Amino acid sequence: MHGAAQCYVGAAVPRRPERVLPARELHVCFVAPHAWPVFSRDPDLQVVGGAEVQQAILARLFASAGYRVSMICLDYGQPPRSEIDGVSVFRAFAMKDGVPVLRFLHPRLTTMWRSLKEVDADIYYYRSASMWVGVLAEFCRRHGKRLVYAGASDKDFVAGQGGQIRYARDRWLYRRGLARAHAIVAQNAVQAESCRAAYGREAAIIPSCYRRPPDSNPAAPKDLVLWVGTVYDDKRPGLFLELARRLPERRCVLIGGPRRGAEAFYERIRAQAAAIPNLEFTGFLPLAQVEPWFDRARVLVNTSRYEGMPNTFLQAWARGVPTVATVDVAAPVHRVAAGVDALAREVERAFKEGPSAPCRDYFARMHSCEEVLARYARLFEDLVA
Repeated sequence: MHGAAQCYVGAAVPRRPERVLPARELHVCFVAPHAWPVFSRDPDLQVVGGAEVQQAILARLFASAGYRVSMICLDYGQPPRSEIDGVSVFRAFAMKDGVPVLRFLHPRLTTMWRSLKEVDADIYYYRSASMWVGVLAEFCRRHGKRLVYAGASDKDFVAGQGGQIRYARDRWLYRRGLARAHAIVAQNAVQAESCRAAYGREAAIIPSCYRRPPDSNPAAPKDLVLWVGTVYDDKRPGLFLELARRLPERRCVLIGGPRRGAEAFYERIRAQAAAIPNLEFTGFLPLAQVEPWFDRARVLVNTSRYEGMPNTFLQAWARGVPTVATVDVAAPVHRVAAGVDALAREVERAFKEGPSAPCRDYFARMHSCEEVLARYARLFEDLVA
């Protein structure tokens, strides 16, 4: 774990007292606007994002470890307050509520602020670049709370990017929030260095985590080339289609639904996929229905322009499935390929070599829930000391 001094800005780190707040007395709130579809496991809501998956995993993990855990989500039609697996979920506003332009203030800011006060947590946790980071930082400053910001992608820490934030106002709020967060979490060393260079902040490196479902099937035949993700331009699913054409003897499976606003792109990819005999395009699948496909995978392919640490890599490595991608995630077991030809060579290599024990070992060492929980526990102790 990186030193506690990295979690503070503008002041010396106070000496940690002999007694820190026990987990059972610490209240952590995940401010996760779009996490309800994943966390509730509602198969009718086709929203599955990597940041939301991680927050769902962490919320359940912290609750099982004895923390008091809450979550604030947007209104997807759920009750005002729900209890799921020991986590109290508070409903905020719906995206369609209010008058355009004015709804930034009401109901969005007013409702979120009211929800933050109602929850009254010790630590508020937000993941991925957004204007809400600035709002949370101001709330925590006024109410004596602590804010943990966690990056969800390498792009979150690039100067001037702020992820994919559209408006200048929101980018300003994000930068302001990043400067005032009590702790910043990066997924890897590349993100930590970018955060230092672009924003002058040190970030604690805490990898993403994952737990293989108890009903997974280790004996399933390993005969698939698998691609899983949201289907939009930056994920470059067209490269996977070309890979399938290059490898007609391999069965290829592409899983994913459209990103909001990219429905036309999604339909073009689906139409192109239908013309490739060895490619199966499933469309959107709930997370639980995606898991069995990883049991069948011989290799996982990722064609994104940029990533953080994809949850799909963890799903693969936990099963000993190698990963090959057009991006480098700074993992020694991961293979990087610059184009379709290189992807094809690495896929064939995976079929020749079979399941990977190093992938399983690396996952257990770096991405197990137990390891990640221990790192967050130390971070939380430093924050409340």
